[in-house]
Amino acid sequence: MEKESSPAIAQWPEDAREAAQLVVDQYGEPDEVTASFVVWHKPGPWKRIVASRQVHEHNFPAPHLDSVESVIDYRFPDDKARDVFLFDGSVVINRTEGEVSARCHDEQANFLALNLMHDIATNAKNIQQAREYYALEFLNARRKQPTPYMEKLHFMPAQGAAADPDTRLLTDEALQQAVEEGKRNSSGKGG
Repeated sequence: MEKESSPAIAQWPEDAREAAQLVVDQYGEPDEVTASFVVWHKPGPWKRIVASRQVHEHNFPAPHLDSVESVIDYRFPDDKARDVFLFDGSVVINRTEGEVSARCHDEQANFLALNLMHDIATNAKNIQQAREYYALEFLNARRKQPTPYMEKLHFMPAQGAAADPDTRLLTDEALQQAVEEGKRNSSGKGG
């Protein structure tokens, strides 16, 4: 007997529905439902999980479809952002909000990507080592061999305080002066 899909995703395309259903099976029905996304707030170790109706083709380490994003609070070192970008395009750093996320087919692949992101951030692995390790665990999962980086996060995400609102560049005086100049420029045009 085939299990029924969650009503929140029942009309989604099959690939997206299957991936989202894995999250439903793990954490229950989503906290938010829109036509395009379902969201869980604070499930397990995550700040949130977002499953998308739209899937994205991703060829690393082998062709698959990404549609489940797992988000953590994480203050990422600025000088390592390029390395994570080159490691895996599905790992996203949001500096302003103090978040890092991974988007793949399932939670286990997101654990893997974020554990390796942390290894890069802390200099435990370089880009090539992280990519090779990702490929190894990907294969080991199919071999039914141990995959420690796919089981859980191997570090503690930040609890809040990871946001980086950046440094102010413009003074209140400069902003006010620009507003006044704008008023003068617009009043001289319509005459």
